[in-house]
Amino acid sequence: MSAYTTSVSTPAAANPDLDFDATALQGLARLDDWGVIRAQGADAAAFLHGQLTQDFVLLGQGEARLAGYCSAKGRMLASFIGWKTGPEEILLLCHRDLLAPALKRLSMFVLRAKAKLSDASADFALYGAVGASLPAELPAAPWSRLDAADGQWVRLPGAEGAARALLCLPSAAAQPAAELAPALWQWLEVRSGVAMVGAPVVEEFVPQMLNYESVGGVNFKKGCYPGQEVVARSQYRGALKRRAQIFHAESELSVGQEVFHAADAEQPCGIVVAAAPHPLQGWEAIVSLQTSALDGQALTVGGPDGVALQALALPYELLQDI
Repeated sequence: MSAYTTSVSTPAAANPDLDFDATALQGLARLDDWGVIRAQGADAAAFLHGQLTQDFVLLGQGEARLAGYCSAKGRMLASFIGWKTGPEEILLLCHRDLLAPALKRLSMFVLRAKAKLSDASADFALYGAVGASLPAELPAAPWSRLDAADGQWVRLPGAEGAARALLCLPSAAAQPAAELAPALWQWLEVRSGVAMVGAPVVEEFVPQMLNYESVGGVNFKKGCYPGQEVVARSQYRGALKRRAQIFHAESELSVGQEVFHAADAEQPCGIVVAAAPHPLQGWEAIVSLQTSALDGQALTVGGPDGVALQALALPYELLQDI
């Protein structure tokens, strides 16, 4: 049985100026910054199972997986959300800026496996759906999946009380109206606490530095994959020195910015992984940083005299033991 612990920091007091009713949001946002890799063939699931941090062999038709793709040193080269569209086909969604290098690297290891990988981004349109835009038939559990007349749906972890999902449909099909501002979707992504690796932060993290073991992104019982020994050692030897946390700032934040602790102006203690404007004021971000830096002292972005960060609560608990 897994044991749980609460967030690695004590969030700052709630700021009434940041109160925003996310449950009132609804609509679709076009996700043009995402791409799709298609894996086809009798060995497609087994091949991906041996490359990614999640189990794709036992992946059911009604499920999706969050997974990391790691280097031999356990550092994340990409994040994927994947699901089966049939017995011999899997779709993998990732940041478009990482699709080409991830596809090239994965393809190098296909060798004799009966699997073919290709860039299928042009074949699909991707949307983020919020609130009443989700079909009633879509199961409530995160990473559940539904095949519907209007496309393929994947339930995502909610954010600020708002239900969220991905919608994937053929690009040749009639496209729905995209009524939700992309910035609002990006803010909900930040508030969900689930970060997808993008180009500015490639090879910066082992999966646990993004809390992937706590949000369904790592299966510690599956077989080998690149970097598995490093990932497992980090978990079981208690060597987790960095975690992901959500922060608010009054000025613009960007992915890849370094974070500094008041006690050390020379060495950064963290890095911004995802960022988006808050609907009312300022910006918010997921930051991966040293757990020792979450001691209540000042944290700033860009340098010791940079923008101050205010810690917010994670929407989930962190797994302490697997």
